[in-house]
Amino acid sequence: MRFRHSDGTTVHLAYCTNVHPAETLDGVRAQLRDHCEPVRKRLGRDRLGIGLWLAKEAARTLVNDPSALRALRAELDHRGLEVVTLNGFPYEGFGAEEVKYRVYQPDWTHPERLAHTTDLARLLAALLPEDVTHGSVSTLPIAWRTPYATDPAAAATARKALTALAQRLDALAELTGKSVTIGLEPEPGCTVETTADAIAPLTAVGHDRIGVCVDTCHLATSFEDPDTALDALHTAGIPVAKAQLSAALHAEHPHLPEVREALAAFAEPRFLHQTRTLTAAGLRGTDDLDEALAGVSLPDSTPWRSHFHVPLHAPPAPPLTSTLPVLERVLTRLVGGPAPLTRHLEVETYTWQALPAELRPRTRAQLADGIAAELTLARDLLTDLGLKELP
Repeated sequence: MRFRHSDGTTVHLAYCTNVHPAETLDGVRAQLRDHCEPVRKRLGRDRLGIGLWLAKEAARTLVNDPSALRALRAELDHRGLEVVTLNGFPYEGFGAEEVKYRVYQPDWTHPERLAHTTDLARLLAALLPEDVTHGSVSTLPIAWRTPYATDPAAAATARKALTALAQRLDALAELTGKSVTIGLEPEPGCTVETTADAIAPLTAVGHDRIGVCVDTCHLATSFEDPDTALDALHTAGIPVAKAQLSAALHAEHPHLPEVREALAAFAEPRFLHQTRTLTAAGLRGTDDLDEALAGVSLPDSTPWRSHFHVPLHAPPAPPLTSTLPVLERVLTRLVGGPAPLTRHLEVETYTWQALPAELRPRTRAQLADGIAAELTLARDLLTDLGLKELP
């Protein structure tokens, strides 16, 4: 979906296909047929943006077979789909029964991460619509905090890899005329947990093709103030490559038994749900929601937020809620001013099948209905900010 900002810039809205995880190219093509095109039709749109997730195997197939890449581009066109952004955070195995800490491997201290992200940038340059010259790829925020923090060479290794990536992106732009920006995606528990944490390593790289992907669930989980976060990025000259529109799970009174019972329904075995609370002594947290519920390591006298991407249009029932208001504040800052701070917005609720059983979609049709409802909410927020929806 495309929107015109008042300054004439085109702002793209997509949804991320990591909600339909597939490891192979055949699986990706099935996603387009079984999920993405039905969502487009529900929205009554001739064209729908998708934030494509390409696992290692699918990406390598496309890199090694130019005819397969051309066929994918043709199929996107045939199904009324367009790609201006890729999700490069998960490397493989995102559809596994247990993802948890595995999603952070390989990190930016491993050559496989540089190779994969380079592949994604090259593929995106070939998949961009003819009238679009700029693409974005989100990636993990360098590494999970351990064992990175205890390795004296880790920071230098990651910086060298990101610098090499920036040079490759420059060469790609010169060769293709397409500019691709990479966004480190701050996430709780990682060495770059917040946007503030991103400033030092990105300043060290010092390149305008390497910036930040602002995930509004992650930002809210870490209790970051949107204005402070975005002001700091602007002052440091760090671009917002894209924003992922997502909402975290919020519990206002985690000490109450009924609140803990409600939270326990979201403590599931597949994904990591880092949980945080902001106290007078600062931010406290656990690596997972069940850890927070099981012990006394997390103070419960202040609200809890958990890294669980809940559907934007359907917050959990009381006594829980979502951090949708944080998303709205971030979106206002990103695209509600005289000029947009990013051109790429991506709804990223990948946890539909991890929701409590009574909230999960039971059919493809129900999932498509939910994703379409999320995109409708995002569209309404954008038009309320004065952006004009384009055909």
